[in-house]
Amino acid sequence: MTQEMDRTTAAPAGAARETLEDYTLRFAPRSYRRWSPGVVGVTALGGIAYLADFAIGANIGIAYGTVNALWGIAVFALVIIATGLPLAYYAARYNLDLDLITRGSGFGYYGSILTNVIFATFTFIFFALEGSIMAQGLELGLGLPLWAGYAVSTVIIFPLVVYGMSLLSTLQVWTTPLWLVLMVLPFGYLLLAHPDSVSTFLAYQGEDGAGAPSLGSVMLAAGVCLSLIAQIAEQIDYLRFMPPRTPENARRWWAATLLAGPGWVLFGAAKQVVGLFLAVYLIANLADGATVANEPVHQFLAIYQELMPAWLAITLAVVLVVISQIKINVTNAYSGSLAWTNSFTRVTGTYPGRLVFLGVNLVIALVLMEANMFDFLNAILGFYANMGIAWIVVVATDIVVNKYLLGISPKVPEFRRGMLYAVNPVGFGSVVVAGGLSIAAFFGLLGEAIAPFSPLVAIVLGVVLPPVIALATRGRWYLRRTDDGIDLPMLDEHGNPSAVTLPCHVCGQDLERPDMAACPAHDAYVCSLCLSTDRTGEHLLPAQV
Repeated sequence: MTQEMDRTTAAPAGAARETLEDYTLRFAPRSYRRWSPGVVGVTALGGIAYLADFAIGANIGIAYGTVNALWGIAVFALVIIATGLPLAYYAARYNLDLDLITRGSGFGYYGSILTNVIFATFTFIFFALEGSIMAQGLELGLGLPLWAGYAVSTVIIFPLVVYGMSLLSTLQVWTTPLWLVLMVLPFGYLLLAHPDSVSTFLAYQGEDGAGAPSLGSVMLAAGVCLSLIAQIAEQIDYLRFMPPRTPENARRWWAATLLAGPGWVLFGAAKQVVGLFLAVYLIANLADGATVANEPVHQFLAIYQELMPAWLAITLAVVLVVISQIKINVTNAYSGSLAWTNSFTRVTGTYPGRLVFLGVNLVIALVLMEANMFDFLNAILGFYANMGIAWIVVVATDIVVNKYLLGISPKVPEFRRGMLYAVNPVGFGSVVVAGGLSIAAFFGLLGEAIAPFSPLVAIVLGVVLPPVIALATRGRWYLRRTDDGIDLPMLDEHGNPSAVTLPCHVCGQDLERPDMAACPAHDAYVCSLCLSTDRTGEHLLPAQV
């Protein structure tokens, strides 16, 4: 037994430092979830402080006109709410991140690596976008060259993310009030001091003056906005730390879950509308407004200068940009490090630590910034949206349709190696087909008339394919086995994951019941992380016990 433990303990040993690693690869136990629903909700919403929404709203409005942009934002919001609700509920109820939910929702143990890569791509794209906005602010306020600003906006994030949820919850709670005041002030001022700006905004036809209402333009605008669909995964990285739902806290629990889960889009959509509103005001009232109208720092600076001395205006504009960038990029960096770590550990069976992939994510984002991605933002986001939509819609469909309506997929999400097949064609196949065809449509390979509707291709196929494949395969690829060998209930009397602890004979830790499975080969228990890092296969549970 000693030799067996020595051989398999090395990989998970580093992950045992839970204060630093935040239960990166596993279920978040009740003993660690010490925050109230309100604190978890505020922390999760703090991550949506990003200014990218202002740039996105401005860009789609400039390209397609106000009316098309507003309808596109509405489509975006409806899709986010419909798909985000089941995902947020599962994360908060079962205390799992979206990767672990994805594994048991039609993808399998290795199949969800594909979606991890999709999510990791989301985090470094939006890290780079926010870093670019911060660099613009530092250039404007301090005269710092953009290339240096990119580096500063990257390096400053690393130490803030090291301690995971423990530090992030404090950072988000304390910075939110100032951020809200600085963000809302310009919009409120324009409505009161320049009410005519509303009619100018609604009449705006885009930079080429061809912004008449058009379904194609609406879907192109929605496609850019829907690149944010994977934001629900970042919300879930916080929502997994929700406390157990009980009769006493049920209202607060649901309020926090709904508001910080799918509810994030209400704030996101509002920021996109405000971003376009401010952009139109700059274009209409500043001589060179069109050249900087899509840059949030210039949007806010222009309004602040009407309210206060120039030195104070530029100071507040820079402060807003820096606070916003830090609030979102700690989340981007944190979530990206989780995604890369999960993928690497499953492929190699080794655990290098989350901080290694924190560095990897930051380096990729810095390269994108130095390549000046801000100049071709619409193209990047429109392309990325297709895979992001396919992933989120497929998982949401598996939960709503396959789990609850058809009863084919197991209702309690399974994530442990040995309980799952390597690849489940239900989710994996659906994403490959839906994402692949929507990307083909995006590039015009299915005909130029269909190109603007590539997001719809991803959505429709993401809804249709999972139940079709699940019925065709009779759900046989969801679970290798239905019994994990432990004669203890998985859930408590309120339907929350059980808090009963069991000893893992590999790493020696006492871990909660949902994280454990029986190891028939050694007549003992083994935790999910040790299963993940067991390259010899001696702890891989057989299909039948």
